[in-house]
Amino acid sequence: MSRRQHFETRAIHAGNRPDPSTGAVNVPVYLTSTYAQSAPGVHQGYDYSRVNNPTRAALEENLAALEGAAHGICFASGCAATAAIAHWMRPGAHMVVCDDVYGGTWRLFERIFSEANRTFTFTDLTDPDAWLAHVRPETQAIWIETPTNPLLKVVDIAAIAERAHERGLTVIVDNTFASPYLQQPFALGADIILHSCTKYLGGHSDVILGALLTNDDAIAERLRFIHKSTGGVPGPLDCYLVLRGTKTLALRMRQHCANARVLAHWLEKHPKVERVIWPGLESHPQHAIAARQMIDFGGMISFVVKGGLPAATHVLSSCQLFTLAESLGGVESLIEHPAIMTHASLPAEARKALGIDDGLIRISVGVEHIDDLIQDLEHALHGA
Repeated sequence: MSRRQHFETRAIHAGNRPDPSTGAVNVPVYLTSTYAQSAPGVHQGYDYSRVNNPTRAALEENLAALEGAAHGICFASGCAATAAIAHWMRPGAHMVVCDDVYGGTWRLFERIFSEANRTFTFTDLTDPDAWLAHVRPETQAIWIETPTNPLLKVVDIAAIAERAHERGLTVIVDNTFASPYLQQPFALGADIILHSCTKYLGGHSDVILGALLTNDDAIAERLRFIHKSTGGVPGPLDCYLVLRGTKTLALRMRQHCANARVLAHWLEKHPKVERVIWPGLESHPQHAIAARQMIDFGGMISFVVKGGLPAATHVLSSCQLFTLAESLGGVESLIEHPAIMTHASLPAEARKALGIDDGLIRISVGVEHIDDLIQDLEHALHGA
């Protein structure tokens, strides 16, 4: 075929060729640590599973196809992929980082790698020009997360990338919240894309895995060396689970978005809710940017319940379908309290400055029937 296949087709077929020895339709789970060699250094492309594994290679090809990348590299977790980026930075290098960023990313940069001769400046990237004041001679890259976690800010990737490339900076985009189905950062100027595949790519809350994608051969070579040397690699069964998950990614994302749309509008009218944050709402400050760079607005909603922490605690403890749990992106709906759970590693003053207050609740809208989800939240909000 000369025509590039559609997303849904690539999700099912990229990396998923029938096994040549048996005809098995699904990629086998290669549970092996090592591989027989016919002579010293002569093998069939695999010598040790820390370096490569056929199941992992299939997933890496699949994810690269979904993001339009030449290279895909899978890691044991999203944090392991983030750590690889920090290792990739030159000693003494500086990175500008989105301020409203996943708590684990902040913890790695601020508490681990800032002690390893790297520096990081966290700043609001919703203004595509304001961050330029933080660029230094040693600045190497800019880290964009969009939509952000947990305040769902939307960053104009194309505008940031244009300014960054004029200054020779590498643009890294954490595309976890949007997934490749809703947002294609390479088309907007990104150089590296990161995913926590634990979330929407896996889609079933049963695996921990991360990935980095790039079209830059030199960056890919360096990241693969770091990958091999530090050993933060995923197991073959984990790779198989994500490979299975991506086959239904488009279907799931459409339902996540449809449910989130109804819930966001419903919450916006609820008397117990002070504020609703979802990029699809016209009240969202970056709604126009989201509409331009995403094909839909995602399955994540944050909202502030009236009454602060006591009211939020009541809501969190009263839900029956929304499970009180960390993480996101699974078929089941989850609810959590960022200040206490996912972003507890941030100092209280940093959370306050960002607007992560005690009444803020984040929900990952699943694919259950929307009427049941509304009924569950109505019950929880009733006594808030």
